[in-house]
Amino acid sequence: MDRFVIILAAGQGTRMKSKLYKVLHKVCGKAMVDHVVSEGEKLNPAQMITIVGFGAEKVQEALGNRTEYVLQEQQLGTGHAVLQTKDLLAGKKGTTVVLSGDAPLLTAETIEALFKDHQENKRAATILSAIYPNPTGYGRIVRNSTGEVERIVEQKDATEEIAKIKEGNSGTYCFDNELLFEALKEVKTDNAQGEYYLTDIIEILKNQGHSVGAFPMEDYQESLGVNDRIALSQATKIMQKRINEGHMRNGVTFYDPEHTYIDADVVIGSDTIVEGNVTMKGKTVVGENCVITSGSRLENATIANNVLIRSSDIESSSMDEHSNIGPFAHLRPESHIGKNVHIGNFVEVKKSTIDEDTKVGHLTYVGDATLGKNINIGCGTVFVNYDGKNKHHTTVGDNVFIGCNANLVAPLTIEKNSFIAAGSTITKDIPELSMAIARSRQENKEGYAKKLPYYEEF
Repeated sequence: MDRFVIILAAGQGTRMKSKLYKVLHKVCGKAMVDHVVSEGEKLNPAQMITIVGFGAEKVQEALGNRTEYVLQEQQLGTGHAVLQTKDLLAGKKGTTVVLSGDAPLLTAETIEALFKDHQENKRAATILSAIYPNPTGYGRIVRNSTGEVERIVEQKDATEEIAKIKEGNSGTYCFDNELLFEALKEVKTDNAQGEYYLTDIIEILKNQGHSVGAFPMEDYQESLGVNDRIALSQATKIMQKRINEGHMRNGVTFYDPEHTYIDADVVIGSDTIVEGNVTMKGKTVVGENCVITSGSRLENATIANNVLIRSSDIESSSMDEHSNIGPFAHLRPESHIGKNVHIGNFVEVKKSTIDEDTKVGHLTYVGDATLGKNINIGCGTVFVNYDGKNKHHTTVGDNVFIGCNANLVAPLTIEKNSFIAAGSTITKDIPELSMAIARSRQENKEGYAKKLPYYEEF
């Protein structure tokens, strides 16, 4: 039987107090609606349709062609939103699940369990419910004396007695698709909000003699809907715990998982050690047997096996096996660090390739450069790549020794096996097997210090 997925993502989210459309706020590096679509994709649906309203173009830009879209021009409630999919779904045989685009914690496993319960009990509709410690804000599941579901009552329409019910509506439903669209014709707006509630379909189907039910999920936290910044932080904390525990089950060591911040799409190999206060964002991939120490931040980084990262920042760059960096180093975008390369403290590398066995020890800037193998770069070296208008490239061959405090003014080619004396400002290409020195000759003026204003004779 075909499965259809409808995602409700048309609300503006005024309580977020944000210019950003609500469902595009991120939880662990992914927009909330992206999390929902990702879980929906795991269900292998025949069709997935996202209902958009405010900020529709931005949502479509974020999700691309992973889903179909329909526009809800007026925000007249969840029932009205689902009705907008009529031209795409009405009359089709199958089961439709309705998800909320602001509920990023719901897992495909829970939705599969809902599908199973719905189909095994041959229902027209099944509500995904939860037992909430504090159900305030959730529509209540009203059951009769035999435990059958009678209706859902929204918080604002609940009597004092109904408000005491702990079982609440998560906002996720399974429907017989054909019956769903038949029942939508009968939904009215006689409620406190004056809206077309999707929840009214439960009572409509019940009155028509169809079977309806509720399936309580195991973990009520999965149903958390994000309507403000407080809920966003709560969802992020729950998702972060889930992500970190998943990595630990796969063989990654976390010293302080509560203070380690890993985005949803990050990949980490087994036997890697991650200290506290580490952040990994975007599409970062870390290999096996790595060590990443406190204070490091990786964004869209690609790290091979056996790499040591000490309190450093890596952006859109890569490091090969047995290389190391830090502490307090920075790889800016488009940098590639080869095997056995050492990048030391307070070194910045930008848009450069550094080949194996090269050492950049400390207090150095390498920008727009290609470095060969087995190069030694002394402390305080600057690759002078910018003339105020354009960036220029420097190429350094294998086995070059660069002394401390050298300035390499690009464009420049330094051939292999050459030597640059400390304190030199190099402006011309250096041939192979040459030594370059570019500094004033030292002269000692004996006794001259006595003439200086700060001199005091002892």
